[in-house]
Amino acid sequence: MKNILLVMCCVLLTACGFQLRGQATLPFETLFISAPAGHPIGTDLKRLVKAGTKTRIVGEAKTAQATLEIISVTNDKEIMSVSGGGRVREFELRYRVSFRLINAKGVELIPTNEIALRRIIPFTDAQVVAKEGEEAMLVREMQGDSAAQIVRRMEAVKTASAQ
Repeated sequence: MKNILLVMCCVLLTACGFQLRGQATLPFETLFISAPAGHPIGTDLKRLVKAGTKTRIVGEAKTAQATLEIISVTNDKEIMSVSGGGRVREFELRYRVSFRLINAKGVELIPTNEIALRRIIPFTDAQVVAKEGEEAMLVREMQGDSAAQIVRRMEAVKTASAQ
């Protein structure tokens, strides 16, 4: 019975068009990533492009077919709610990345664009150290999510230019 159920699930998944993400296909062979020095998003982008595409990362914009410019990266925290006693109960973490993609001729393939992510984090005074660790983990997660979104948007450039 379990085998029949497993086979039926597999048939349903293939019938709906589901497939694993696989390797991204970027429309250029070489890419230069211009990011704030030492910022984790630059490292994340380089890692994602190297591991998930056939595109090569180069060290100079002159030798690249395309340049990804990370214009700004900001993250902040805002109080979302307070208790009746005036104590903070929830924070909202915000993470914004502005970027653009240009080709070797200076033509914008992706005009200046912004990715904005947010996460809500509950807060209690009794767990300050744990909440600081959770906040750092959520910020790191947002950095990774934004880098993955940028790679997906670069991949979409190919389909837009092919039409």
